[in-house]
Amino acid sequence: MIYLDYAAHAPADPVVLERFCDMERRFPANPNSVHAAGKAAREEMARVTEQIAALTGASPAEIIFTSGATEANNLAIKGIAQASRHIGKHIISTQLEHSSVGASLSVLQQQGYEIDLLNVKRDGKADLAQLRELLRKDTILVAVCAVDSEIGTVQPVKEIAEIIKQYPDCRLHVDATQAVGKTDLWFDGVDTMSFTAHKFYGPNGIGALYKRRGLVIEPQISGGASTTIYRSGTPTLGLAAALEASLTKALAEQPQRIAHVQHLHDRLAAALQAYPEVRFNSPTGAVPHILNVSVNGIKATRFQQALSEQSVCVSVKSACSSDGMPSKAVFAVSRDRRNALSSWRISLSHLTTDEEIDGFLAAFDTCYHQLLQKEN
Repeated sequence: MIYLDYAAHAPADPVVLERFCDMERRFPANPNSVHAAGKAAREEMARVTEQIAALTGASPAEIIFTSGATEANNLAIKGIAQASRHIGKHIISTQLEHSSVGASLSVLQQQGYEIDLLNVKRDGKADLAQLRELLRKDTILVAVCAVDSEIGTVQPVKEIAEIIKQYPDCRLHVDATQAVGKTDLWFDGVDTMSFTAHKFYGPNGIGALYKRRGLVIEPQISGGASTTIYRSGTPTLGLAAALEASLTKALAEQPQRIAHVQHLHDRLAAALQAYPEVRFNSPTGAVPHILNVSVNGIKATRFQQALSEQSVCVSVKSACSSDGMPSKAVFAVSRDRRNALSSWRISLSHLTTDEEIDGFLAAFDTCYHQLLQKEN
């Protein structure tokens, strides 16, 4: 099997899994317990939190552990909106956001909040001129993804943060789920930032929300004590330690990993350019880990299924998107609904080999000619 869907899920690194198992063996107690074992677990939880904070340039109090990026996005967006409702109810986002962001905004809209979505330019980036026009005194939040999960666009977070600085009551939330380990993160001017371990070779079920010190948000889960007042639930030391291990490794190895992925991306792009019906949807400047393509006249689901029958795994849109609808990201950059319906995503990893690229290209060639022949 050739797995090329790393943007949906990356397998946990063996070193990370061993760290999780080691923590589970050494610290069996609930970190909230007051006995000696609980105290030992609590002290280790504090040490892990300090390390994650150091890796991100934050302070330990600014790290909130969650079950993943979906929960972190919900906590940030709903938490900021509800805590700021006395100031205003205007929120700005983009058409490129993950479903956890879009669904959170829909819930808030039903509660009386006003949502504006920025247009996306042909390079996949949010229209900053429009952002300046839409910002108002009662704008309480701007929510953007650092890297788009479908086409790989890197959003200009630094510039967005600079624009928002002129509006002291407006907060900036950045969904960095697809950015960690793929590009440098920008924290200056960012109020909240979400990420999840399983996108950078950690386990499923653990993520984090960076929340700037002093920012008040409303909790979204009620219950017992945890590591913070903003999120209830028993602290998961093993998973938090695995997050620390995967984040440490992702950041330390980022230059080498990117260089390898860039090599594979360039090979793929050069080979696929030889096919006249192939259209590239990922813009220039996108992270090399994500290459979104269309084959004219062939629906994405058909091409995906054909490749799957050849034991090649790619994705149609993001794994959390609704079936049967065109890719919002591809439609935003191409303005072509048929092209968006034909688009699918190849996502690469430092684990991907040249031999796997050879295998993919052979399978692609077979599927390309068979499917186009059927259409004609």
